[in-house]
Amino acid sequence: MMSNDRPRIKVPLESFDVVLELISITLIILMWVYLIVEYQELPETIASHFNAKGEADGYSSKNYLWFLPIISTVMYVSLFMINKFPHTHNYMVNITEENALKNYRFSTRIVRVVNTLTVIMFAYIIYYIVQNAKEHDMQFSSWFIPSVISFSILLPIGIYLYYKKINKS
Repeated sequence: MMSNDRPRIKVPLESFDVVLELISITLIILMWVYLIVEYQELPETIASHFNAKGEADGYSSKNYLWFLPIISTVMYVSLFMINKFPHTHNYMVNITEENALKNYRFSTRIVRVVNTLTVIMFAYIIYYIVQNAKEHDMQFSSWFIPSVISFSILLPIGIYLYYKKINKS
């Protein structure tokens, strides 16, 4: 349960945080620009769902593509805003004045990493679907699903475990 008396401090961004934000914002802009540029050339019906082998097994109107950058942008902005209030995040330790900055920085960093990985995933999916629609024979690489699982789930867990190891106190 969240304590209402947690310190409310501003977590200063470090270089790594700035790089992550710049990557995310750049990719979101590129997603929109890419889709705007390519949209007219796409067929009316495109592959919109792929099985684990990367083969298309569902089709939709090309209008479906607009849904992906909208979701990505909304998710990015939502997680960005959540990071403005680290005192509301869940923690496994009691937050005090002494440990607030360390814990808030770690929490906001994890959210920022997940946010960037999510934007990268959406950017790749949009690129892939557009390329598939243009070439009609492209398949998702066999590495896509393992990569999504690894980067979206295992990487944040690994970062958390590494953080706990180096910050034992």
